[in-house]
Amino acid sequence: MKFECSTHILSDICSNVQRAVSQKTSIPSLEGIMIKAEGNTVTLTGYDLEVGMITSADADVRENGSIILNAKILCDILRNLPEDRVSFEADERLSCKIKSGEAEFTLVGTSSAEYPELPSVNGGFPVVIDSELLKDMIRKTIFATAENDAKIVHTGVRFEIGDNNIRLVAVDGFRLAIRNEKIDYAGDEKIFVVPKKTLNEVLKLSAGEDGKISMSIGKRHITFKIGDYDIVSRLLDGEFLNYKAAISGNTTGTVKVNVRNFINSIERTSLIITDRAKSPIRCIFDKDMIKISSVTVLGSANDRVPAEMNGEKLEMGFNNKFLLGALRVCDTDEVIIKLSSPVHPIIIVPTDGDSFLFLILPVRLKTE
Repeated sequence: MKFECSTHILSDICSNVQRAVSQKTSIPSLEGIMIKAEGNTVTLTGYDLEVGMITSADADVRENGSIILNAKILCDILRNLPEDRVSFEADERLSCKIKSGEAEFTLVGTSSAEYPELPSVNGGFPVVIDSELLKDMIRKTIFATAENDAKIVHTGVRFEIGDNNIRLVAVDGFRLAIRNEKIDYAGDEKIFVVPKKTLNEVLKLSAGEDGKISMSIGKRHITFKIGDYDIVSRLLDGEFLNYKAAISGNTTGTVKVNVRNFINSIERTSLIITDRAKSPIRCIFDKDMIKISSVTVLGSANDRVPAEMNGEKLEMGFNNKFLLGALRVCDTDEVIIKLSSPVHPIIIVPTDGDSFLFLILPVRLKTE
C-alpha cells in the first residue's frame, strides 16, 4: 500500500472514525482503524461490533493495499504532523511508514484480513429525511432514554415510520418523550430501535451538515448515510413499553404556561438542590399561577409564574432535572400541561398540533 493525501482531511476523518473503534476488547484488530487505498481514494473504517463507521477521502494512490493501524496512535500522529501533505507506505511485513515534511514514523500494523466484516443492510427502500429535522427529533427524545435498564431496548430510541409520518419515542421508566413529523415516505411501515450511542454519532457527524440523511433498515442493522460517512449499527431487540397506554389516561385539568418563564422559575428554586441536598421541586397548579418551591437542608426557595388553569388546584412533586429536561427541548413559546392526579404523570404538549409530547412521573411529596 502506498498513497499520499491531505494531512488535515485525513486527520479530521481519522478523529471521527476513531469514535467507532473499540476501547477495550480481546480482539486486537478492533483497536485499530482499517485503512484501504484503492483507485484514487483512501477509505477508513472503525468498528466495535456494535457501531461501525466508514468514510473515504481523495488520495494519490500509487499502490493499492490495506492495513490496520492502532487508532489512538494514528490520530495522535496525524494531529501533530508539520506539513499539509502526508504519505503512507506499508510493506508485506505490515510495517507502515508515515511521512510528512521532515517528520517520519514507522508503525507496526495488523493484516486487514483479521478485521471483522461489517454487516450489510440489504432490501427495502431507504428512508430519506431532512438532516435538520432528524437532528431536532433526536435531540428532543434522546434525553429520555434509559442509562441502565433491565430491558436494553429502552436504552435506545424507537422509530416508527410509515404513511408519510415519522415518530421517535424514548422512555426511561420515569419519563417519556415523543416527537412526530410528516415526511415524504409511502413505503412499508418500519418500526425499530436505534441505540443511543449510534444516535449521538449521527448528531456529531451531521453537525453543520445540510441536506439529507438516508436510512437503510434491515432486520438487525441500520445504515445512516451522512455526507461522506456511513454509520452501520445493530438494532436493539426486545419488547418496547406500551407507551400509548401510558398517555391515554384521563385528564382532569390543563395548565397553559410560558415555557421560558417556567424554566427560569424552576432553575431559581433548584439553586438549593445539590447532590448532597436532594429534594423534589414542589409545584402547586392553581387558578392563575404555578407556585414552585423547594426545601432542603440548605434552606428553602419559593417562586411563582403566571399560568392559565382549567380544573381544580393540584399539588405535585417532581425531579427538577426531569422537568427541566423536557421543558428545555420544547420549541414553542407556551405549552399545555395535562393533569390528572398528584400520583399520576403530567403530560406536556404544544398549544397547537402534536409535534411533541413529554410525560413525567411525579415524586411523592412529604407532608409538611
